[in-house]
Amino acid sequence: MAKVTITLDADLALEVMMRVGAASPQDAVELVVRDYLSTDRRTIARTGGTRDGERFLPKPPTAEEG
Repeated sequence: MAKVTITLDADLALEVMMRVGAASPQDAVELVVRDYLSTDRRTIARTGGTRDGERFLPKPPTAEEG
């Protein structure tokens, strides 16, 4: 798997480390990203995709045939 290097503010990294209980900033960020991705997939599976909201929009009027 490819590795990516990112730069974070030290306070943000420490906050994430404390919230997830990780010993290193790299582990903390990886845990947060993995959790976000798994939560997003579960949310879409429960609520539908981004285009599913279109079905609740009012339908534009159509020309009447007659």
